[in-house]
Parts: sequence; C-alpha cells; structure tokens
Amino acid sequence: MLEGKDKDKTPLDKLGEFGLINHLTEVFTVKQSTTKFGIGDDAAVLNFEDKNVLVSTDQLIEGIHFDLSYMPLKHLGYKAAVVNLSDIYAMNGTASQLTVSLAVSNRFPLEALEELYSGIQLACDLYQVDLVGGDTTSSDKGLYISVTAIGHVDEGEAVYRNGARPNDLLVVTGDLGGAYMGLQVLQREKEVFKVNPNSQPDLEPYSYIVERQLKPEARRDIVALLNDLEVKPTAMIDISDGLSSEILHLCTNSKVGCMLYEDKIPLDPTVISACEEFNLDSTTVALSGGEDYELLFTIDQKDFPKIKGNPNLTVVGHMTEADRGAHLISRNEQSIPLKAQGWNSFG
Repeated sequence: MLEGKDKDKTPLDKLGEFGLINHLTEVFTVKQSTTKFGIGDDAAVLNFEDKNVLVSTDQLIEGIHFDLSYMPLKHLGYKAAVVNLSDIYAMNGTASQLTVSLAVSNRFPLEALEELYSGIQLACDLYQVDLVGGDTTSSDKGLYISVTAIGHVDEGEAVYRNGARPNDLLVVTGDLGGAYMGLQVLQREKEVFKVNPNSQPDLEPYSYIVERQLKPEARRDIVALLNDLEVKPTAMIDISDGLSSEILHLCTNSKVGCMLYEDKIPLDPTVISACEEFNLDSTTVALSGGEDYELLFTIDQKDFPKIKGNPNLTVVGHMTEADRGAHLISRNEQSIPLKAQGWNSFG
C-alpha cells in the first residue's frame, strides 16, 4: 500500500526533522488550561497547580501490535492515542496532554504520516487533550509509535490496583471480546486477499467487532458517570490484556481472591455469533482476547444500589479472601481457576 512509485508522494528528507514536526502538528490547537506552552521549544510547560499528575507510556510496533495490510493509518493514529488515554481514565483521572514519538522507515512518504496524524488529531479533539511534544527518527524497518499520555487527578481521588477488599463487587463496563473477534475477521480476510487479490470482503455483518479492533474508545464517560453517582471504586484497571489477566492483576496487587461468574460476563450478540462462526468459545474469548479497553473495577457493596440497573455497568463477581484464589464459576457451577492467558508482550 505504501511502497508504490507514485511521483506525487513527498519523501520525508525533503522536510528534515523539525520541518516534519512543524508540518504534522501545525493544525493542532491548545484546549487545556494546564498547557502553558506546547510544541516549539526544548520542553512543554504544564501547570497542574495542586493536582496530582498522571503519566503513562505505551509503544506500538509494526508487525507486533498492528498490521498495515488492514489497519488504515488514520485508525492507527487514533488507536495509538486512545489506548494511552485509557490508562489515565483507569486511574480515575482526567487526560489532558499527549506526546507522540515515531521511528519511520523510508517507505513512508509525508502523506502517510499526515494520515497517521489526522487520526491522532481526531482523538485529541474528541477527548479534549493537547499534543504537546514528541520525537521523530528513522527506522531501518517499519513503523514504531510511542505515545505518552499525561493527566491529573485531585488529591485523594486516584484509584489504584491495590485497593480491592474481600466482599467488594467486581464490575465491568461495556461488553467484552469484540476487539479479538474483529481481529479474527480481519486476519481471515487478509488470507483470502492473499489467495485472490480481486476479492472484496463484505465486512458489514462484522462492523461492530471490526470497529472494536480498529477504532476502540477509552471510557472517559465512566469516570464522569461514577463521579455523578458518587461511587468511588476501591480498585480499577483497564482491560487491555484480557479479563482474566486484569482480574489477576487486581488480586495480586490487592492481595485478595475473586469469584467471577461466567453467566454474568457481558457479550454483544455479534461477538457470540462470530465465535460460533469461528468455532471459538465466547467465554474464553472474553477472558483472554484483550484490547477491549473497557474498565474493570471493584466497589464496596453498599454502593451497589447506586449502580444497579445502569446499562453501562455489569457486576460480574466479587472479591474474596486471598487464600480462596481467583476462580471462574461456570454456568454449571464448576469452579475453575483463572489463568492469565491474554496478551504477553514477550510471548
């Protein structure tokens, strides 16, 4: 897609590093009062006054985290921003700034990076964050993206992974497994395309799960919702590596166990039908698929009446004493130890 000999493409060496940065970022505007000075000097200047600053960094590597044969560059830029913002919301915080660094090979012309940055800009506009810096350099192979998200939270309002207590309720937002099943569809269509380049896939029946993979959304709305409901989670994490892995993170950090109920796990009908088509178990997909970027959190039982019946939130289990371990209670009431079988960066 990017390796053609189109004479209209602009090689990056025509601009140089600083010219490239200026070109890609000139359309970004400042939205946050905490941004005193953004791009254009040796460092950004941020002022958070009496708030605690939150910082999270993530990397995306071509061939490991994304495949440009089916991931449009605009979607990639959007996703790279959003998955980092999700970490800020998982701390009960407000995201306010981003930095983006790239290592890019000479197969990418200027126009490709413009597409990438248009996705980043879309995320910045939608989530009301400022792009305040980053770096660009060359790569001998492919595209590397590193994004740092910056945010803030009031003193005493941050939610960590280590605050869950026995008898707390375990709650998840949205539904699970969609991103993984969207990936299965895209990978299948890639293989079909290899055999028959003239084939045109019909992705309409899979639009929800494909979007969950290509264009995930961070749950900023949940932070606001819980605040409105006057519910502060006791522990929280975002679901990037699969439900089972994230539950075990909470259990380890909080020194508790967990009972997760299979029949409570929220699944979209599209996920269920796709699992049947691919001969996959939907519970396994929800537990281990990852990349849903929903929030998983625990609350005190006394707060249950405040969230009861809310369509955004599902109680899927409760925390126990640590010596009871972490288990899935199946639909036929079998107790199955949870295992971390989600994404492994070095697997």
